[in-house]
Amino acid sequence: MTNEFYIQLALNKAWEYQGLTYPNPAVAAVVTLDGKILAIEAHKKAGTSHAEVLALISAYETLSGSKVDFDPLNAELSHNFLLTLPKNFFSKCSIYVTLEPCSHKGKTPSCATLLSKLQLTNVIIGIKDPIVGHDGGISIVAKGLLPPTITIGVLEEECQALLEPFMIWQNRAFVLFKLAQTSNGRIGGGYLSSKSSLRHVHKLRDACSSMLIGGNTVRVDRPTLDCRFIEADAPKIIIYSKEDNFDRDIPLFKVENREVEVVDNLDFLDKPSLILVEGGEGMLKALQKKIDWMLIYQIPKLSTHQLSYNTTMNLAFLHTAKKDIDLMIWSRQIGH
Repeated sequence: MTNEFYIQLALNKAWEYQGLTYPNPAVAAVVTLDGKILAIEAHKKAGTSHAEVLALISAYETLSGSKVDFDPLNAELSHNFLLTLPKNFFSKCSIYVTLEPCSHKGKTPSCATLLSKLQLTNVIIGIKDPIVGHDGGISIVAKGLLPPTITIGVLEEECQALLEPFMIWQNRAFVLFKLAQTSNGRIGGGYLSSKSSLRHVHKLRDACSSMLIGGNTVRVDRPTLDCRFIEADAPKIIIYSKEDNFDRDIPLFKVENREVEVVDNLDFLDKPSLILVEGGEGMLKALQKKIDWMLIYQIPKLSTHQLSYNTTMNLAFLHTAKKDIDLMIWSRQIGH
């Protein structure tokens, strides 16, 4: 198998957590031994173990035939455990990672320092870390007593696309417009998405800085917009409307410990953040020049419902995956 094959496996895994790791980037890693896949893991949530660490813990479990007695998401415990293994435990293994291992110690220890001590045979990296201060992991890995063979720039364009939201929210809001539609482009008639898609949306709501919705959606749909399918706290809601004439007795305003803000401008998008947008045609048109990516859940059915997104946008598909019976399409707006 080629380096591209294993990096593509990592990319596919990382896309499962795109947006869910905010403010961290989506990253995944694959560990192999003599070409055999031992582990494929992705970073799942900011403040928890990074992809390399989870993959190495999983690889240990595969090789040893025993489970660790702690939560692998605990970065400190995982790093400390891996450093107690015999020095040659991973010496014949290779690790493939979509992004250069982190050089700095923040909420979690440095993955680059860990890899330098574990002395794997090969470290294959999709793309260098473009953030100054986060980079330098490659040189740290190479300082191990038995420096591994390091390969850089495998499927670099694809790894860069995966990293795009992270790069944007360093400087301003990354705006993700989510929509669900039938295969003939209809959006009305109640829930369209599968339970798997709905849970994924609620995970994004839980991870985002704020949810942005339009005033008409509040007045007509009277939504709740919580995270009940994953039993998480409801997100902050920003309502974009020229008039603040909303019924405060609707479910949206009744969620405990939730902040709801009404704004008549989009200046808040200048601040680094992850903004998840849900809305209809009016909201799509109002935000068209501000939207970075679209997340489309396409439902395998046809509908006679009249509602649709009657607008023109050019999109580049970045990644597709299945959510139960639905097709989930990550796409970038182009030409705006």
